[in-house]
Parts: sequence; C-alpha cells; structure tokens
Amino acid sequence: MIYETIGCLKKMRVNQHIPVEYTLCLNDQHIPMNTLLGRKIALTYTGQIYCTQCGRKTNKSFQQGYCFPCYRRLLECHLCTIYPEKCAYYEGKCDPNDWAHANCGQPHIIYLANSSGLKVGITRTSQIPTRWIDQGATQGLPIFNVKNRYQSGLVEVALKKYIADKTNWRAMLCSGGIPQDLLAKREEVLKQIKDGVDELNKKFNGDIQPLPDAALTEITYPILQYPEKIQVFNLDKDKSVEGILQGIKGQYLLLDTGVINIRKFTGYEVMLHGE
Repeated sequence: MIYETIGCLKKMRVNQHIPVEYTLCLNDQHIPMNTLLGRKIALTYTGQIYCTQCGRKTNKSFQQGYCFPCYRRLLECHLCTIYPEKCAYYEGKCDPNDWAHANCGQPHIIYLANSSGLKVGITRTSQIPTRWIDQGATQGLPIFNVKNRYQSGLVEVALKKYIADKTNWRAMLCSGGIPQDLLAKREEVLKQIKDGVDELNKKFNGDIQPLPDAALTEITYPILQYPEKIQVFNLDKDKSVEGILQGIKGQYLLLDTGVINIRKFTGYEVMLHGE
C-alpha cells in the first residue's frame, strides 16, 4: 500500500502491544506506522505551521505546537510544566477554564523508568504506560501515588537527590538498553526518602502513598535496526526527510539516513509519502 497524504504533525499515538503500535496523526488522518517498517518514507515540510490550540498560521512554533499568543496565555505552557513543584494550580493562580486546571488537579504517579538508564519521573495516573513509551523507556515501575501534580513535583525533587530525572535521548535511540532491577531500586529509594515523605504527609494529610506492590512493565519497540550514529533531522533546515524506516522509539522515527522527533514538530504541515 502506498501512502501519500498531507496534514499537520501531532504526537504519535501509541498502544502498548509487543511491540508498541504507533499511529502518525496528520490532522484527521491516522497512518499505522508499524506497517511502514522496512519501507521507504518521505516527510516533506510545506513551510506552513499552524497552532494546535487556535489553528492560526504562525511563523514559529513555541513549546511544541503553539503560536506566541497561545504560548503566553495558556497555563499548560507555564514554567510549572517543567517544574511541577511550582504548580500554579496549588497557588490558586490557575484559570478553571484552562487545560492545566483540570489536568494538574488529577491523581499523579511518581515512577522509576529505564530509558537511557535509570530515571525518575511523574505523570498523570491515566498516562501510564503512554508516558514511558513516549520517553522510549523499556521498563517502568510506579513507586508513589499522589493527589495532584504539585505533590508529585515535591516528591520528585526529593528523589532527584538519588536518581537522575533526565533521559539521554541519543543513548536511548542507539540500543535496547541494559535491563535494570527496578524492583530492588524501588525498595532502596523508598527507604532513602522515607523521612522526607513523612514530612510531606504531615503537610498533606497522608496524600503521598508508596506503591510497594505495583507491577513492573516491560516495553518492546518496533525496531529492525538501531542506528550506529545519530544524524538528527530538523524540518526548519531539512525541508525533506527521506529514508528506509528502520524503527520507532519514543516519539522518534529511526531512518537509515537519520532520526526525527515527531513531537518536536507538532503543528508543522508535511506531506507523507510511503512506498
């Protein structure tokens, strides 16, 4: 089957199967990307960018898909998306009509994951295991459950004293990673931050709940071959991206000619051709 369609890029949809199933979204069109493995594809940037929030044409995309007015206005683009311990929801500064108000007030999970190595992270409970897949993690394990994003940020700050919170995306794309004993590591960190969690629970009436029995999730990606060297495509410079699709991991397409982060170019209008 030959694909030839045009539309604006969005974050790829994922389904947790063995391997993960990926769907590329171009406006209302949904292309099952696993079926294109081993085949030549091309993404050609038309030069147009459209805001994912208001739909207006913009010369530049801010924070993966927003025009500048929406970027300045929306709380989902607030600094607390990077530093959840500064969450505006908790400070009472969050507009009830804003996306962030509804989402930051939802139950969150603090987790361990193995992407390029061991890391700690947070996400809404409803986003497990999607969050792990988007990060290219091969293993994921919940360790705490809390009532909102602000609380998850405080716990994450405590954990970052012992575990990194970043993914080395280049290392993540180059191999399947070395399996980690996340169950043992969970036991270790629960002891390391027990005093800190006890203090938080005094403040939040026991909202910080350890998850000592949560199950480990293993994730397999649709990859025929890992790249030996990372060559990164940038649609602002590389108007056309072509190559044999050799794998998909995180939000990256791995071609024999280089890799491209689809999520980074949210709102960019492209033409997809798949042979």
